Amino acid sequence: MTNPDNTPNNVSMDRPNVARMYDYFLGGSHNFIIDRKAAEHVLSVYPEAILGAKVNRAFLGRAVSYALEQGVDQFLDIGSGIPTAGNVHEIVHTINPEARVVYVDNDPIAVAQSKQLLTNVPHTEAVLADARQPQDILEHPAVTNLLDFDRPVAVLMIALLHFIPEDDEAKNIIKSIRNVLSSGSYLVISHGTSEHVPPDVIEKVAKLYAMSNSPAGGRTKTELTSLFTGFNLIEPHIVFAPEWRPTSPDDLGLDDSHRTAMLAGVGRKP
Repeated sequence: MTNPDNTPNNVSMDRPNVARMYDYFLGGSHNFIIDRKAAEHVLSVYPEAILGAKVNRAFLGRAVSYALEQGVDQFLDIGSGIPTAGNVHEIVHTINPEARVVYVDNDPIAVAQSKQLLTNVPHTEAVLADARQPQDILEHPAVTNLLDFDRPVAVLMIALLHFIPEDDEAKNIIKSIRNVLSSGSYLVISHGTSEHVPPDVIEKVAKLYAMSNSPAGGRTKTELTSLFTGFNLIEPHIVFAPEWRPTSPDDLGLDDSHRTAMLAGVGRKP
């Protein structure tokens, strides 16, 4: 783990953390031995987890760029995780230096690292909050001071909702957020799926994540589509992440998108 002096004192070390495991899959250094061991166990069962993480990150970049092209200049990244290359603010500020970005995560390390990264970056903020309590996010002073919900906002839920496997809870979270969004706002979701993954692999991976701070569960295309209620899906609708508006036929994972086990979609509030 880099920068140990910046690690919050209240971080639990009794279970691996999914944000730090994801950082490990991406080749990052903001993780601990307990996270690396858990990630290696996942890879021993499902080696494509690294591909899925990288493809997911690439989808984030394309979706953010799409929102920028539609004139959106406000971004709320819920479940943002550990800062790594290709952060949302890096993408948007290249196009629009005045664009505003708020990162939200329930991991103290992710937020502490984000705050450090954003020290001299204008129009950005990092907030410690839990997606399961959407009102706490929407009413947080750092959020309301930076984002104007009377104008379009792109809400990003990247590799988040498979850690909220109960459909009713996930739908209620999105409903709470949708209710405050203005017309022309966007919802961006990527989500793990069990489609085309052998049942025994699904069972083993689920057991491994059950030992982490956030047990996980995949969704089908139909189930993920239902989470976009109240939004108009943008073409090509819900697809495997490499298939969502690829920039090149050589894009990572596009040759066999099913093995990424990651679905993605973008919806617009009418």
